[in-house]
Amino acid sequence: MFHGSMVALITPYQGDNLDESALRSLIHYHLDQGTHAIVAAGTTGEASTLSKTEYKKIIEISVKETAGQIPVIAGAGSNNPADAITYSDIAADAGADAVLHVMGYYNRPNQEGIFQHFKLLDQNTHLPIIAYNVPPRTIIDIQPDTMARIAGLRHVVGVKDATCDLSRPLKEKLLIGTGDFCFLSGEDPTAVAYNVHGGTGCISVTANVAPALCAQLQTLCGNSDFRNAMDIQQKLIPLHQALFIEPSPAGVKYAASLLGLCKETCRTPIVELEDKTKSTIKNVMEELSLI
Repeated sequence: MFHGSMVALITPYQGDNLDESALRSLIHYHLDQGTHAIVAAGTTGEASTLSKTEYKKIIEISVKETAGQIPVIAGAGSNNPADAITYSDIAADAGADAVLHVMGYYNRPNQEGIFQHFKLLDQNTHLPIIAYNVPPRTIIDIQPDTMARIAGLRHVVGVKDATCDLSRPLKEKLLIGTGDFCFLSGEDPTAVAYNVHGGTGCISVTANVAPALCAQLQTLCGNSDFRNAMDIQQKLIPLHQALFIEPSPAGVKYAASLLGLCKETCRTPIVELEDKTKSTIKNVMEELSLI
């Protein structure tokens, strides 16, 4: 159902306000560059510091500007199931094609609690659900057995896997079986290797600033041309690394500002990059002929 290069879209600001004009331009930039899907208001979109009004506006603009050309997946997760349901409702009303749900941070449920969280979400939305497994941010890890249980829920259609464990898609496929369940990498540096193990794409931070290369890489993977995909990945590795020298999305927003796409502004507690980091990002982008 969902595949290819799926950008974890940044949220542009003008001062402390949502920059709606820049957001529209960003979306058309991705349409022109071949991005396969928009993931709006997720981690890279600074969802944790967005108001519900801003969240609604971001999803509405994303849906309107893509105009059905590519899917719009709305980040809707929360460790509070009630809030997660509310965000899912907002996304559905705005016309999103699916919702991405992280969970577990701070309250740290066990595996049964994880399943019950997704079961509750499944019972309260008609949208397809992608489960986001990101232990570095949430502390908890959705284990393969639990992922298989979640995959059996009516609306759960895939996983965004940011575990950095390349055995996960293999283990989970054994439990889930063949079918339409989507295995999506949530980590750019291992995206090709993840696809070799059965993945269907990547929800990518780097795609914000190198969308054509990321789309080409994923298209090659979709055609099982992993050798040429690895050639592109090797070129992109320095960029993947540079964008995460300091807490994201400061790096990717600075890179986007060099492309003239938006300002580098992030919301507190994400702060401006050090000059040394800016220099590294700029040099890598120049080497890739992005600027």
